[in-house]
Amino acid sequence: MSIERGEQDTIDTHYTTIHTLGRQNEGRRLRYMQKDGRFPVVFQKTPGNWSPYLIDIFTTLVENRWRVMLLIFSLSYILSWLFFGLCYWLIAYVHGDVDNVDNEPCVDNVRGFTGAFMFSMETQATIGYGFRGMTENCIVAIIVVTVQDVFSCLLDTIIIGIVLCKMASARKRAQTVGFSSCAVVNQRDGALCLSWRLGDFRGNHILEGVARAVLVRYVKQPLGSIVMSYQDLDIQDRDIVLATPATIIHKLEPGSPLYSLGPDDLLEDNFELVVSFTYTGDSTGMLHQTRTSYTSADIRWGQRFQDMLKVGKRRYKVDYALFNETMWVPVPLLSAEECDRGRRPAEGPQSQNPLFPSVKRNGHAHQMNPNVSGEVMQQTCL
Repeated sequence: MSIERGEQDTIDTHYTTIHTLGRQNEGRRLRYMQKDGRFPVVFQKTPGNWSPYLIDIFTTLVENRWRVMLLIFSLSYILSWLFFGLCYWLIAYVHGDVDNVDNEPCVDNVRGFTGAFMFSMETQATIGYGFRGMTENCIVAIIVVTVQDVFSCLLDTIIIGIVLCKMASARKRAQTVGFSSCAVVNQRDGALCLSWRLGDFRGNHILEGVARAVLVRYVKQPLGSIVMSYQDLDIQDRDIVLATPATIIHKLEPGSPLYSLGPDDLLEDNFELVVSFTYTGDSTGMLHQTRTSYTSADIRWGQRFQDMLKVGKRRYKVDYALFNETMWVPVPLLSAEECDRGRRPAEGPQSQNPLFPSVKRNGHAHQMNPNVSGEVMQQTCL
């Protein structure tokens, strides 16, 4: 799908909100999801409609960047000190403490705005030095001090809660659990299967999680809108114990949306495979999700992942340097449907030897030599 720079395609999902897919580079296929799990979606709402952000203000503050959060953190305290300092100064001015030095003040040693600001900061931060203090002469000043004490407790609770939520964000933990940079198609127990890898790069491993895969296609309508279609893929062993890297397998069988696609069809079909892994962290008990996507160009036909797990004397050893390493294996250049029906291509150079995959480089197809050893046929997913 090609569009000119500056244009945006509309996803018709809601009558009050326009969802548009952002474009990263000219000439590249538009992705539904980036490799790091982010969605290139821009939300264009009605001008001045801030109600969704104000209703859920806590989530809005948590999702802000750290520099914005630090600015809000500083301004919330400084502005509250200024506001209550102004209140104490007005009380002192009305009571006559500013002009009459001999008058019994509402607040000791508060004769101007500077003293009122210092008293406000000391009251809210509980760092009083004993020089300024509230007296019993003004009931209004006592009420203002009470309101400020309650407000300071509420403000501290909100600010500390937001900072803790940002520090314990599930996104940070999700960055330590990753998928392989490509998916592969090979034969398992005589059937074609699509598989990809999942691994935990931290020492405290995930004990249990649930994997999911969705095939996303979008079709451009005559009026310019885009209709999205979502199809769940059946995954073998959806519940995963991630003590060691796991290979997630989808069998290309009847009912699978990829059942009728062959190696050449993958290059022409416009779809995106969105995969995710939802799990609970052992350290925090929080729910996390790691996700990525594979386009048709990210799927390697006739390859398999290299073995990472080795058995040592006292423990298992995992070589994460081989996490994205693949190697060629003999696989029919047919779709799973054609394999089940026993079909063979009627014409074309690939019909000469359909048991071994062809490699496309620089726009030319090359038949793979079955006599080449496995070590020579290693390839890294990029």
